[in-house]
Amino acid sequence: MASASNEREFQYSAADFEVVRKLLYKKAGINLSDSKKQLVYSRLARRLRALHLPDFGSYLSYLDQHDNELEEFINALTTNLTAFFREPHHFDILSKFAERMKQQRRPMRVWCAAASTGEEPYSIAMTLAEAYGSYEPPVEIIASDIDSNVLREGSLGVYSLQRLEALSLERKKQFFQRGKGANAGKAKVISALRNLIDFRQVNLLDATWDLKPGFDIIFCRNVMIYFDKETQLKLLARMMKLLNSDGLYIAGHSESFTSANHLVKLIGKTTYVHAANAKQDSVNEL
Repeated sequence: MASASNEREFQYSAADFEVVRKLLYKKAGINLSDSKKQLVYSRLARRLRALHLPDFGSYLSYLDQHDNELEEFINALTTNLTAFFREPHHFDILSKFAERMKQQRRPMRVWCAAASTGEEPYSIAMTLAEAYGSYEPPVEIIASDIDSNVLREGSLGVYSLQRLEALSLERKKQFFQRGKGANAGKAKVISALRNLIDFRQVNLLDATWDLKPGFDIIFCRNVMIYFDKETQLKLLARMMKLLNSDGLYIAGHSESFTSANHLVKLIGKTTYVHAANAKQDSVNEL
Protein backbone atom coordinates (compact mmCIF):
# COMPACT_ATOMS: atom_id res chain seq x y z
CA MET A 1 0.00 0.00 0.00
CA ALA A 2 1.35 3.46 -0.89
CA SER A 3 2.13 5.71 2.04
CA ALA A 4 0.29 9.00 2.57
CA SER A 5 3.42 10.90 1.56
CA ASN A 6 3.67 8.97 -1.74
CA GLU A 7 0.07 9.84 -2.55
CA ARG A 8 0.79 13.54 -2.33
CA GLU A 9 1.02 15.67 -5.44
CA PHE A 10 4.39 17.07 -4.34
CA GLN A 11 7.28 15.46 -2.47
CA TYR A 12 7.28 16.87 1.05
CA SER A 13 9.58 15.72 3.84
CA ALA A 14 9.88 16.30 7.57
CA ALA A 15 13.02 18.30 6.81
CA ASP A 16 11.02 20.55 4.45
CA PHE A 17 8.50 21.18 7.23
CA GLU A 18 11.30 22.12 9.64
CA VAL A 19 12.72 24.66 7.16
CA VAL A 20 9.25 26.18 6.73
CA ARG A 21 8.65 26.26 10.47
CA LYS A 22 11.96 27.98 11.23
CA LEU A 23 11.54 30.53 8.44
CA LEU A 24 7.98 31.43 9.47
CA TYR A 25 9.11 31.90 13.06
CA LYS A 26 12.04 34.07 12.00
CA LYS A 27 10.05 36.29 9.64
CA ALA A 28 6.63 36.44 11.32
CA GLY A 29 7.13 35.11 14.85
CA ILE A 30 4.51 32.41 14.28
CA ASN A 31 5.34 29.22 16.14
CA LEU A 32 3.95 26.18 14.28
CA SER A 33 3.35 22.99 16.21
CA ASP A 34 4.14 19.51 14.86
CA SER A 35 0.43 19.05 14.18
CA LYS A 36 0.54 21.75 11.47
CA LYS A 37 2.60 19.69 9.02
CA GLN A 38 -0.39 18.84 6.80
CA LEU A 39 -1.71 22.40 6.97
CA VAL A 40 1.66 23.70 5.71
CA TYR A 41 1.53 21.24 2.82
CA SER A 42 -1.99 22.19 1.74
CA ARG A 43 -1.35 25.94 2.00
CA LEU A 44 2.00 25.95 0.18
CA ALA A 45 0.99 23.42 -2.46
CA ARG A 46 -0.98 26.27 -4.06
CA ARG A 47 2.24 28.26 -4.44
CA LEU A 48 4.03 25.28 -6.03
CA ARG A 49 1.24 24.96 -8.59
CA ALA A 50 1.27 28.69 -9.31
CA LEU A 51 5.05 28.65 -9.83
CA HIS A 52 5.07 25.30 -11.67
CA LEU A 53 7.57 23.78 -9.25
CA PRO A 54 7.95 20.00 -8.90
CA ASP A 55 8.49 19.61 -5.14
CA PHE A 56 8.91 21.44 -1.83
CA GLY A 57 12.68 21.35 -2.03
CA SER A 58 12.49 23.33 -5.27
CA TYR A 59 10.04 25.77 -3.70
CA LEU A 60 12.28 26.40 -0.69
CA SER A 61 15.22 27.05 -3.03
CA TYR A 62 13.05 29.43 -5.05
CA LEU A 63 11.98 31.18 -1.87
CA ASP A 64 15.59 31.63 -0.82
CA GLN A 65 16.44 33.25 -4.17
CA HIS A 66 13.35 35.43 -4.68
CA ASP A 67 12.66 37.94 -1.91
CA ASN A 68 9.27 38.87 -3.38
CA GLU A 69 8.00 35.33 -2.74
CA LEU A 70 8.37 35.81 1.02
CA GLU A 71 5.19 37.88 1.15
CA GLU A 72 3.27 35.13 -0.66
CA PHE A 73 4.79 32.55 1.70
CA ILE A 74 3.63 34.47 4.78
CA ASN A 75 0.21 35.19 3.26
CA ALA A 76 -0.30 31.48 2.54
CA LEU A 77 0.49 30.39 6.09
CA THR A 78 -1.37 33.12 7.97
CA THR A 79 -4.65 32.01 9.53
CA ASN A 80 -7.46 34.52 8.96
CA LEU A 81 -10.48 33.39 10.99
CA THR A 82 -12.79 36.35 11.56
CA ALA A 83 -16.42 37.47 11.60
CA PHE A 84 -18.49 40.57 12.21
CA PHE A 85 -18.91 41.32 15.94
CA ARG A 86 -17.00 38.22 16.98
CA GLU A 87 -16.81 38.11 20.81
CA PRO A 88 -19.60 40.71 21.06
CA HIS A 89 -18.91 41.71 24.68
CA HIS A 90 -15.84 43.61 23.47
CA PHE A 91 -18.01 45.90 21.36
CA ASP A 92 -20.21 46.63 24.37
CA ILE A 93 -17.03 47.71 26.18
CA LEU A 94 -15.99 49.79 23.19
CA SER A 95 -19.38 51.54 23.13
CA LYS A 96 -19.18 52.40 26.84
CA PHE A 97 -15.63 53.68 26.41
CA ALA A 98 -16.80 55.89 23.54
CA GLU A 99 -19.46 57.41 25.78
CA ARG A 100 -16.73 58.38 28.23
CA MET A 101 -14.68 59.94 25.44
CA LYS A 102 -17.72 61.91 24.26
CA GLN A 103 -18.18 63.36 27.74
CA GLN A 104 -14.52 64.38 27.80
CA ARG A 105 -14.79 65.80 24.26
CA ARG A 106 -11.73 63.83 23.20
CA PRO A 107 -11.10 62.39 19.74
CA MET A 108 -10.55 58.65 19.76
CA ARG A 109 -7.86 56.45 18.21
CA VAL A 110 -8.20 52.69 17.83
CA TRP A 111 -5.73 50.14 16.51
CA CYS A 112 -7.04 46.82 15.23
CA ALA A 113 -3.81 44.80 15.07
CA ALA A 114 -5.17 41.78 13.19
CA ALA A 115 -7.62 43.21 10.68
CA SER A 116 -7.77 40.13 8.44
CA THR A 117 -10.47 40.64 5.79
CA GLY A 118 -11.95 43.64 7.59
CA GLU A 119 -14.86 42.30 9.62
CA GLU A 120 -13.30 43.34 12.93
CA PRO A 121 -12.36 46.94 12.03
CA TYR A 122 -15.74 47.46 10.36
CA SER A 123 -17.43 46.15 13.50
CA ILE A 124 -15.41 48.71 15.46
CA ALA A 125 -16.44 51.45 13.01
CA MET A 126 -20.12 50.50 13.21
CA THR A 127 -20.01 50.51 17.00
CA LEU A 128 -18.43 53.96 17.11
CA ALA A 129 -20.78 55.40 14.48
CA GLU A 130 -23.68 54.20 16.63
CA ALA A 131 -22.13 55.48 19.86
CA TYR A 132 -21.55 58.95 18.42
CA GLY A 133 -24.77 58.98 16.40
CA SER A 134 -22.79 60.02 13.33
CA TYR A 135 -21.21 58.61 10.19
CA GLU A 136 -18.32 60.99 10.83
CA PRO A 137 -17.42 60.46 14.49
CA PRO A 138 -14.16 61.98 15.80
CA VAL A 139 -12.31 58.68 15.57
CA GLU A 140 -9.32 57.23 13.74
CA ILE A 141 -9.12 53.48 13.20
CA ILE A 142 -5.87 51.85 12.09
CA ALA A 143 -6.46 48.33 10.76
CA SER A 144 -3.28 46.34 10.23
CA ASP A 145 -2.31 42.83 9.26
CA ILE A 146 0.76 40.99 8.00
CA ASP A 147 -1.20 39.48 5.09
CA SER A 148 -1.39 41.89 2.15
CA ASN A 149 -4.10 39.86 0.40
CA VAL A 150 -6.64 40.11 3.21
CA LEU A 151 -5.87 43.82 3.63
CA ARG A 152 -6.82 44.43 0.02
CA GLU A 153 -10.06 42.53 0.55
CA GLY A 154 -10.78 44.44 3.74
CA SER A 155 -10.17 47.84 2.17
CA LEU A 156 -12.69 47.03 -0.58
CA GLY A 157 -15.34 46.18 2.00
CA VAL A 158 -17.26 43.78 -0.24
CA TYR A 159 -18.75 40.65 1.38
CA SER A 160 -21.10 37.85 0.47
CA LEU A 161 -24.53 38.15 2.06
CA GLN A 162 -23.84 34.95 3.97
CA ARG A 163 -21.03 36.68 5.87
CA LEU A 164 -23.51 39.34 7.00
CA GLU A 165 -26.04 36.88 8.42
CA ALA A 166 -25.07 37.57 12.04
CA LEU A 167 -25.77 41.29 11.65
CA SER A 168 -29.12 42.81 12.55
CA LEU A 169 -31.37 43.97 9.71
CA GLU A 170 -30.96 47.53 10.97
CA ARG A 171 -27.17 47.38 10.71
CA LYS A 172 -27.32 45.82 7.25
CA LYS A 173 -29.56 48.64 6.04
CA GLN A 174 -27.57 51.36 7.76
CA PHE A 175 -24.01 50.33 6.90
CA PHE A 176 -24.16 48.26 3.67
CA GLN A 177 -25.26 48.66 0.07
CA ARG A 178 -26.69 45.53 -1.52
CA GLY A 179 -25.19 44.55 -4.85
CA LYS A 180 -27.21 44.22 -8.04
CA GLY A 181 -26.68 42.49 -11.35
CA ALA A 182 -23.16 41.04 -11.47
CA ASN A 183 -22.79 41.87 -7.77
CA ALA A 184 -25.97 40.10 -6.68
CA GLY A 185 -25.43 38.09 -3.51
CA LYS A 186 -22.90 40.62 -2.23
CA ALA A 187 -22.95 43.80 -0.15
CA LYS A 188 -20.50 46.68 0.17
CA VAL A 189 -19.70 48.70 3.28
CA ILE A 190 -20.83 52.30 2.79
CA SER A 191 -18.06 54.77 1.93
CA ALA A 192 -18.56 56.82 5.11
CA LEU A 193 -17.64 53.79 7.21
CA ARG A 194 -14.71 52.81 4.98
CA ASN A 195 -13.36 56.35 5.30
CA LEU A 196 -12.95 55.87 9.06
CA ILE A 197 -10.42 53.08 8.58
CA ASP A 198 -6.81 53.20 7.44
CA PHE A 199 -5.77 49.72 6.28
CA ARG A 200 -2.01 49.20 6.36
CA GLN A 201 0.44 46.30 6.42
CA VAL A 202 2.27 45.77 9.69
CA ASN A 203 4.46 42.82 10.62
CA LEU A 204 4.45 42.76 14.40
CA LEU A 205 8.00 41.36 14.37
CA ASP A 206 9.41 44.34 12.47
CA ALA A 207 11.85 46.47 14.45
CA THR A 208 9.68 49.54 13.86
CA TRP A 209 5.98 50.01 13.22
CA ASP A 210 4.50 52.83 11.17
CA LEU A 211 2.26 53.79 14.07
CA LYS A 212 2.18 56.86 16.29
CA PRO A 213 1.57 56.45 20.05
CA GLY A 214 -1.61 57.70 21.64
CA PHE A 215 -4.12 54.92 21.01
CA ASP A 216 -7.14 54.79 23.29
CA ILE A 217 -7.93 51.14 22.53
CA ILE A 218 -5.88 48.36 20.97
CA PHE A 219 -7.72 45.32 19.66
CA CYS A 220 -5.20 42.49 19.41
CA ARG A 221 -7.46 39.46 19.55
CA ASN A 222 -6.40 35.86 18.94
CA VAL A 223 -3.00 36.94 17.65
CA MET A 224 -0.70 36.29 20.58
CA ILE A 225 -1.63 32.59 20.60
CA TYR A 226 0.59 32.12 17.54
CA PHE A 227 3.70 33.43 19.34
CA ASP A 228 5.82 31.88 22.07
CA LYS A 229 5.77 33.44 25.56
CA GLU A 230 8.95 35.46 25.07
CA THR A 231 7.64 37.02 21.86
CA GLN A 232 4.25 37.65 23.45
CA LEU A 233 5.81 39.66 26.28
CA LYS A 234 8.00 41.69 23.92
CA LEU A 235 5.06 42.56 21.68
CA LEU A 236 2.78 43.35 24.60
CA ALA A 237 5.40 45.71 26.07
CA ARG A 238 5.73 47.51 22.72
CA MET A 239 1.97 47.80 22.32
CA MET A 240 1.47 49.19 25.80
CA LYS A 241 3.92 51.98 24.97
CA LEU A 242 1.53 53.01 22.17
CA LEU A 243 -1.53 52.90 24.45
CA ASN A 244 -2.65 55.97 26.40
CA SER A 245 -2.36 55.72 30.18
CA ASP A 246 -6.15 55.32 30.52
CA GLY A 247 -6.51 53.13 27.44
CA LEU A 248 -7.76 49.57 26.99
CA TYR A 249 -6.05 46.52 25.52
CA ILE A 250 -8.53 43.96 24.17
CA ALA A 251 -7.31 40.35 23.89
CA GLY A 252 -8.90 37.23 22.43
CA HIS A 253 -10.98 34.69 24.34
CA SER A 254 -8.15 32.14 24.46
CA GLU A 255 -5.41 34.57 25.50
CA SER A 256 -4.19 35.32 29.01
CA PHE A 257 -1.37 37.47 30.35
CA THR A 258 -0.94 36.12 33.87
CA SER A 259 2.83 36.26 33.39
CA ALA A 260 2.69 39.94 32.40
CA ASN A 261 1.38 41.48 35.62
CA HIS A 262 4.12 44.11 35.40
CA LEU A 263 2.63 45.30 32.10
CA VAL A 264 -1.14 44.85 32.27
CA LYS A 265 -3.98 44.25 34.68
CA LEU A 266 -7.15 42.37 33.84
CA ILE A 267 -10.25 44.51 34.50
CA GLY A 268 -12.91 42.59 32.59
CA LYS A 269 -13.42 39.68 30.23
CA THR A 270 -10.10 39.61 28.29
CA THR A 271 -9.85 43.39 28.76
CA TYR A 272 -6.69 44.94 30.19
CA VAL A 273 -5.28 48.29 31.30
CA HIS A 274 -1.77 49.50 32.12
CA ALA A 275 -0.68 47.76 35.32
CA ALA A 276 0.79 50.97 36.75
CA ASN A 277 -2.42 52.92 36.17
CA ALA A 278 -5.03 50.32 37.07
CA LYS A 279 -7.76 51.39 39.46
CA GLN A 280 -9.87 49.07 41.50
CA ASP A 281 -13.09 50.67 40.23
CA SER A 282 -12.17 50.24 36.56
CA VAL A 283 -14.15 47.00 36.37
CA ASN A 284 -17.33 48.73 37.43
CA GLU A 285 -16.74 51.54 34.92
CA LEU A 286 -16.89 49.03 32.08
